[in-house]
Amino acid sequence: MSVTVEQVLAALSGVKDPATGREIVADQVSDVRIDAAGEATFRIDLISPGFPLRDALEASVRAALAARNLRGTIEWGLKVPQKPARQDLNRLPTVKNILAVAAGKGGVGKSTVSVNVATALHRLGAKVALLDADIYGPSVPKMLGTPERETSTTLAGDRISPALYRGIPVMSVAFFVEPGNAVVWRGPMIHKLLKQFLEDVDWGDIDYLIVDLPPGTGDAQLSLAQLIPITGSIMVTTPQEVALIDVRRAVNMFNKLEVPVVGVVENMSYYVCPSCGHHDAIFASGGGAALARELGVELLGQVPIDNKVSYGGESGVPVVEGAPDSEQAKAFTSVAARAALALSKLSATGPKRSSLLRTVT
Repeated sequence: MSVTVEQVLAALSGVKDPATGREIVADQVSDVRIDAAGEATFRIDLISPGFPLRDALEASVRAALAARNLRGTIEWGLKVPQKPARQDLNRLPTVKNILAVAAGKGGVGKSTVSVNVATALHRLGAKVALLDADIYGPSVPKMLGTPERETSTTLAGDRISPALYRGIPVMSVAFFVEPGNAVVWRGPMIHKLLKQFLEDVDWGDIDYLIVDLPPGTGDAQLSLAQLIPITGSIMVTTPQEVALIDVRRAVNMFNKLEVPVVGVVENMSYYVCPSCGHHDAIFASGGGAALARELGVELLGQVPIDNKVSYGGESGVPVVEGAPDSEQAKAFTSVAARAALALSKLSATGPKRSSLLRTVT
């Protein structure tokens, strides 16, 4: 039987992306070819790296082809949608999505999450950059080790080239402060520095800019929300109530700034004894899941506590890269994939403000 490109596209015309509900033939299917045996090969671009719903999408595609007695080989690609730019916030035109990683208080592993999420997205095939906006406690460079390229001026001499760590562009105040010196700045100075990081840095074409925010609610968060269109934020917490209290305050701040909170990451969720396999909830249990339900957002993941994570941060090799088969690395990779999908859905369909932007007391 002779098969045509038109027949393949017609068969796929009713298949919808399970994340967005949009027909994939609109802008996700391309490069349809028919070989001598009458079998089709075509490309499907996923909207996020590590797309968690790929199996469901593939099942729908194969069912649609089988219904027309067609066979096909799928070549998977990646095309991350870009959030429509706001006219009043047109900085970073080459950055498709901005993910803020936030925490209500220090010590919950926010920077660890930022570094491992960025590394995981890069390993999943996305173009990623990392902005260390934790002005008073910049730790991202330490967690990434030795850069393959230091910060410098561009060839034209009018912009800043970010440092490069394993293919990830990175900017941090740590590059400009002597080790051990405190950053004693008021709000206007912080605003000016962040503005320079955003306007004067040559970030390049980036799918996701991960922004490691300072803990709490302060000048850096306010400045970034005023300067750039943050696509969404994720909240990092430990399970106990004393941490959740501060997270609620941070969520209230993001609500007022109209930055969607897309999910919760429960870090240091539990400990697994390496000898007997016993699970111990050191910091209580269930707090992250309860908070996610309260906010009406997704629990993106529960990361177990383990010395592999802390050693990765100390050695400059994030656990996602240093121990990719570990339970912790798999948890961070799942968080990255789910957060990226949430951002891509916001970019493709627009934020559902009624569910994402509620006031939490």
